[in-house]
Parts: sequence; C-alpha cells; structure tokens
Amino acid sequence: MPPAADIIAIAADHAGFALKEVLKEDLLAAGHQVLDLGTADATTSVDYPDFGTALARAIASGQASRGVVVCGTGIGISIAVNREPKARCALCHDTTTAKLAREHNDANVIAFGARIIGPEVARDALRIFLATDFAGGRHAGRVGKLSLTDTKPNLKAIA
Repeated sequence: MPPAADIIAIAADHAGFALKEVLKEDLLAAGHQVLDLGTADATTSVDYPDFGTALARAIASGQASRGVVVCGTGIGISIAVNREPKARCALCHDTTTAKLAREHNDANVIAFGARIIGPEVARDALRIFLATDFAGGRHAGRVGKLSLTDTKPNLKAIA
C-alpha cells in the first residue's frame, strides 16, 4: 500500500454523490490515489455521519493524509468529521476559504455542500486546497489547540 501522503480519502452521502464523483475523477486525473469511502449512488438514502466518521477514521489511522467530504450543505458531514481530534475539516464555499483553511488552520479535510455550490467552484476550491501549504508561524499554536480536548481556553476578560 502506498504511503498515506499519497492517498486522498473521499466520501459523501446520497446528496453529495454526484459532486463526489466529479471531484474523484479530477483527483485521479491529477495523479492522486483515492480512497473512496462511499456512498455508491445518489438514489439510496444514507446517513452523512456514517461517511464523515469513516473518512475521519481514515485520516486518524493514517490510511489517508487528506480528505474530501460532500453532503447537501456540507455542514452535517463536516461536523461528523470534526468529532475526530486528528481531523481538521473546513467547510469551504470558494477558493478563498479553501486557501485560508490550509494556510491558517492546517485543515486536512475539505467539505462541500453539493446543494450550495456548483461543481466548477468545488473543483477550483479543491485544487487550491491541495496546492496550499500550512503557513505555520503564529497559526501553529492555534492549530495545536484544536486537537487538545482536555484544556481550558486562555480567555482574557473584556473590560
């Protein structure tokens, strides 16, 4: 099996199936290896948490280094992914949010809403997401806090 750095996991519910297939073909055409975690069609109603969780587990276990998830709005499936501390899923609506999700948040999963954006916008956003590196610097400490589940936030009182 190739190293996880070479594998991008992809998953969707029935509402996101068609967009998942478009993005999967783009990934394959660009030379990426793809781990398709389903669903298998757009006509069978399925539960988005099952597919978001499967993708998050693939990230956490090292089966894949990055991921793409799609549901109707992108909201539910991104919530499911983000329940895994090793996954940082960003719901993106354009190239700007995709770029900043990588630069500032070191997101390793991108979520799309198939009923919210069209395939061309999603394709462009995914391309930017994959091409953008994490900026580090002042963002590194903040990103580190995202995976800490047992700490209290460092909040300052506002006078």
